[in-house]
Amino acid sequence: MAIGEFSNPPQLSDLKDFRFESDDIKDLKHCKPGDCEIQMPASAIDEVHRLVNWSDPNAEEQVDQLLQEKVIDRVMAYQHGGNDVLGIYNDKKNPTQVPEQFKYMLSYSKALPKYLPDFYNYLLSYPGGRPENVEDSFYWAKVKFGLKPTLRVIHVVTLHGKNSAEPAYTIAEKQLYSSHYFQTVLDLTFCVRDVSDPSGTGFYLIKTMGSEQAGLTGFKGSILRKVATDRSASSLQKSLAAIKNNLEHQP
Repeated sequence: MAIGEFSNPPQLSDLKDFRFESDDIKDLKHCKPGDCEIQMPASAIDEVHRLVNWSDPNAEEQVDQLLQEKVIDRVMAYQHGGNDVLGIYNDKKNPTQVPEQFKYMLSYSKALPKYLPDFYNYLLSYPGGRPENVEDSFYWAKVKFGLKPTLRVIHVVTLHGKNSAEPAYTIAEKQLYSSHYFQTVLDLTFCVRDVSDPSGTGFYLIKTMGSEQAGLTGFKGSILRKVATDRSASSLQKSLAAIKNNLEHQP
């Protein structure tokens, strides 16, 4: 629905279209720690109630400005302090420790420690220990893969393979924030050389998607989970098909 890249260093102007939906802002008005429709730390929920004048006709603009300022602060803090500053979501009864969720989810990727140990370690130790052949970038997006439009902030880590034994490219898309559904997300893309191709230009494009969610249980939760996962898979299929089509029809 919308997308934008962060400058280096991040600027508020990078987020001019990063805005909550009106329904989300209405929900925020009644949010409290442990009972909120938006994924947020308790401190952010308290700030919304303390700093926004809800009787003002411009209350929505105040919320969006506060949101954008908090996102810039969070991205810059993460760039200096890494996973530990990702914090805690207090929107549900049981708080979510985002750094611990990410470590747990990264443990799914059994191949990374074996074949790409430096890349694996960097995902855990960022911003320390950056390999020479790695680049970092950041973007935000508004997407609709569930029932509600969702704001997301993503850290992209791109590894350029140094030799034929490594993938030509390995790309990790690590979620730093999501307003709905997914507490933590790690999508991995591998561009693997086809060593059997005599032309030396063949390759395989492999994509894996991982996420941790909360509250998607029971009748309503099962419906939300199915919508979110089905749309995620459908979007991935369309993306891969488009990449394949573009490559095969290049002059």
